Amino acid sequence: MTDLQHIVIASNSLRAWLGALVWLLLVGGISAAIKPWLVKRLGAMAARTPSRWDDALVHALDGTRAWLLALVALLPAMEPLQLAGDLRRWLEGAASVALALQLGLWTGRFIDKLITQSRESAMRNDPETATGLAAMSFIARFVLWSLLLLLLLDNLGFNVSTLLAGLGVGGIAVGLALQNILGDLFSSLSIVLDKPFQIGHFVVIDGFSGTVENIGLKTTRIRSLSGELLVFSNTDLTKARLRNYRHMQERRIVFGFTLRYGTPAEVAEQVPGRVRDIVQSKAQTRLDRAHFKEITDSGLNFEVVYWMTTADYTVYMDTQQSINLDLMRCFDQLGAEFARPARSVELRTSEPVQVAWLGGPQGAPRAAAEPAGAP
Repeated sequence: MTDLQHIVIASNSLRAWLGALVWLLLVGGISAAIKPWLVKRLGAMAARTPSRWDDALVHALDGTRAWLLALVALLPAMEPLQLAGDLRRWLEGAASVALALQLGLWTGRFIDKLITQSRESAMRNDPETATGLAAMSFIARFVLWSLLLLLLLDNLGFNVSTLLAGLGVGGIAVGLALQNILGDLFSSLSIVLDKPFQIGHFVVIDGFSGTVENIGLKTTRIRSLSGELLVFSNTDLTKARLRNYRHMQERRIVFGFTLRYGTPAEVAEQVPGRVRDIVQSKAQTRLDRAHFKEITDSGLNFEVVYWMTTADYTVYMDTQQSINLDLMRCFDQLGAEFARPARSVELRTSEPVQVAWLGGPQGAPRAAAEPAGAP
């Protein structure tokens, strides 16, 4: 050891250099060796508790990087060494960067795990809050790394105030170049805060309908009734006229039917009353009105309006089907018939019309109408 003490390299004894190297290897080696065992042991303990905090702590601990800790260990390792000013500043800067990265990894993984677990729970119990938690995860990570970057730059000797002023000017140019992306980002935050729809809601947008599966930072994905995935820009969604059926409590139904011409007035007079009785006899219905609406070219039009006291579409269709069948039976009893598409042509002439019968190709008779005096 005495010989090592007397060997000098770059103004420091070989013993001092070896001590610093051993310290770095010990920190890096011990952290690399003990981390898997410690994460496994603590993870098993956290799995037996209902708390999410210990799970997040284990997840954060799993983000430990041995090489970053070894770089952080440069700070105490350099203390007994005599180093040139520039070299010391570079090594201190490297240690500071490593420390900031490791703190960012620990904190970021801790926050991300907490938000992820909360989002998974919300998807099962309260899907409406899941979107907000996804946005919170992005915002939290963005704020975390921004603060760490500013603190690191300040620690390295940069003028943060001047930097922020320069970023403000440059940010305008970047914002103009990325206005579409930033527009979708702010639209996503608008959707999260205003909540016009949430994950799991059934919506109709410009003729497209489906269930919201995911609300991202730029796009929203909707699973249509036919199975395909529809992708909408968040900016387009905030501008569109959107129909959300999630909070529907009642469904207003308007339907009509047409009886043929020739239906006696006494029968037509009975129809609205019969329709009222039929609708009111169905469960979960509330009649609004039933009227003989108008006389048109196609027949006698009737209009019926009622409410379903449930938003279930299948229940509505079952009820409407039952009403239609009862209407058919009722009109059979009344002797009324539904109108059929038909057109009558009335031929008027001041001269008599002569009809001649001509034989078809196989002897079938064929009629032809000819004006009187035709050759």
